[in-house]
Amino acid sequence: MGADHAQRAFIGSFTSAGGRGITVAAVDRDTGAPSVLASTDVVADPSFLAVGHAPGSGDTVLYTVSETSEGAVAAFGIDGDGTPRLIGEARSVGGSSPTHLALAADHLLTANYGSGSVTVLPVRDDGSPGPATDVLRHEGRGADEGRQSGPHAHQVLTDPSGNWVLSVDLGTDSVRVCALGPGSLRLHAETALRPGTGPRHLAFHPSGRHVYVLNELEPTVTVCRWDAVGGLLEPLGETQVLPYDHDEGGAVRTYPSEVVVSHDGRFLWTANRGHDSISVLTLDETAEKPVLAAAVGCGGRWPRDLTLDPSGQWLYVANEHSGNVSWFAVDAETGVPAHAGSIEIPAASCVVFA
Repeated sequence: MGADHAQRAFIGSFTSAGGRGITVAAVDRDTGAPSVLASTDVVADPSFLAVGHAPGSGDTVLYTVSETSEGAVAAFGIDGDGTPRLIGEARSVGGSSPTHLALAADHLLTANYGSGSVTVLPVRDDGSPGPATDVLRHEGRGADEGRQSGPHAHQVLTDPSGNWVLSVDLGTDSVRVCALGPGSLRLHAETALRPGTGPRHLAFHPSGRHVYVLNELEPTVTVCRWDAVGGLLEPLGETQVLPYDHDEGGAVRTYPSEVVVSHDGRFLWTANRGHDSISVLTLDETAEKPVLAAAVGCGGRWPRDLTLDPSGQWLYVANEHSGNVSWFAVDAETGVPAHAGSIEIPAASCVVFA
């Protein structure tokens, strides 16, 4: 694999389930194939990763949650040979089981599933996280007693304008919109979704005017209109992400995990645990009425994460229970992914690109 044809990918995994922690891979741009360069298990259960840059130097920094009951985040520099190097120290998030993190205006934000909260940590000049400066606690519950007895923040991210922070809460069937100030979050609005759907993650359309909220407790995606000026999210309708006959006998329940939109805004993909598939939905010019076009096997079992590479040509699936990352070539005309290969990554949980 020539240097000109490789890019870096970072793979998270659950160390408590036999994973390697953080794996760094070189990815061939022509074939999509990743090759492992190095790994580290210095942080427990780094289930979700994000790539940023140190404010002082501009160097690439890899951030990770530690999805444990104590809850922490850490930052890594990446040496020339791919070896991850811890920067500073791991920091408590003041909440339990952080499942997602994002960068916004020199701050690191985490969604803490166990405690139902979002944490703000400043990012120092060297890229390391400082002590938490704010913890915004969600309130409420949902219709599913087993899964929604309290708030469960599952994702946090900024909108394309960079003016708003959105947090998706599976436990309260809602999405919160917040304003980020110096070291703090202020709740601006909360959008209620249909009770019992259990929203998990969302993705923006490239236009920035629509949002697709993937629900975990029902295999549906909720289409919303996004007003970036007012910071308001308006639900428009729901679409099934699986064929209606996907489980006629009721033996296998499906828990969708991740939603991705193509760079040109023509396709939407979801990863579906239980059904162990990738769904393909087409989007028209309005972007408001996804149509289910196909569902293909995910190349493993229990697809926890789905990622589109920067070129838009390859989809990567972190299959947690089968312990592998599979990659797929995306058909530019239909959006249907074709399995191209797999690599063993025990307890794989996410894939991100530099």
